[in-house]
Amino acid sequence: MRGEDRDSGALFSYVSCEARVPADHPLRAIRAIVGEALDVLSPAFEELYSKTGRPSIAPEKLLRALLLQAFYGIRSERQLMEQLNYNLLFRWFAGLSMDAPVWDATVYSKNRDRLIAGDIAVRFLRAIVGTERVRGLLSDEHFSVDGTLIDAWASMQSFRRKDGGDDDTGAPPGRNAARDFRGEKRSNETHASTTDPDARLYRKGNGQSSRLCFIGHVLLENRSALIVDATLTHANGTVERAAALAMLDRRTHRRGRITLGADKAYDVSGFVGELRARRVTPHIAIDGHPSKNGRRRKTAVDGRTTRHPGYASSQRVRKRIEESFGWIKSSAGLAKTRHRGIERAGWMFTLTAAACNLVRLPRLLAEAPP
Repeated sequence: MRGEDRDSGALFSYVSCEARVPADHPLRAIRAIVGEALDVLSPAFEELYSKTGRPSIAPEKLLRALLLQAFYGIRSERQLMEQLNYNLLFRWFAGLSMDAPVWDATVYSKNRDRLIAGDIAVRFLRAIVGTERVRGLLSDEHFSVDGTLIDAWASMQSFRRKDGGDDDTGAPPGRNAARDFRGEKRSNETHASTTDPDARLYRKGNGQSSRLCFIGHVLLENRSALIVDATLTHANGTVERAAALAMLDRRTHRRGRITLGADKAYDVSGFVGELRARRVTPHIAIDGHPSKNGRRRKTAVDGRTTRHPGYASSQRVRKRIEESFGWIKSSAGLAKTRHRGIERAGWMFTLTAAACNLVRLPRLLAEAPP
């Protein structure tokens, strides 16, 4: 018998969001891990909020909603609020009941800025890799490091002279004048973006175009390929090595000598010397291809390191860092940052790196021996 096409709305509903989510849904395992990390961060949340006044958005709900934005590559927080309004799975993960009103997008962004001021993204990443279950998956001895370009939320038309010498005649109100930059010399010393002054003009290599961008850096643990630290910096030719040293220095609890895998861009004598001074063995790739004059590039890594089988193992594992960059930039939609300013963009990069770990952790924990 054919059913009737009739609205079946009822005045009361007795089904919760919890009942709508399948028991084997991947977000259930992720939500449990997130809950453990948020319990660790509860004292930090207490420091950020006043004891009096009107209650704001719960920081736990705010963070879970931001994770959903990374998991599903949602383009904006306004679109995230729209999804939370009708998506029962999103409501359940964020912690909203069926009847709870969805937050205003502007209020939501203002509350997010409070978490940025408290550096909650870094603490959240550390809380995830610091939980008792996850610590058993990590190695304290072998790591890899690399950086990737993150395009800034600014166009090349916004890259203007700092002294105001550009001719903007004919530009529409609130817009940059359209110009042809061919043949004109521009640099970060004389020009800056009017849209995002923190963005820097940078070219990854010869033959590639210059872009307004930042550089995102990741420190990867080699055993399970989990991200243990992440940061976003201005783009220049030496910042990758400086960021690697800064992330190593933040691992103050380590004991004994460790190894660090990296590509040939890190093969600089000064950087290798800094690693050895920190009791870090440099498992850095050697450029074995001859240059234009037929000579091989001088390397700072010698046979004391390359002769050991652990060097070859690090060279294989370090390439897995590209998997993390691929997820962050494609699945999470962070190939181009959605925020202006290095503080906001860096906070979101670190939170997205934590989301990258969360996507992989349920399978890793299920496969781990008891």
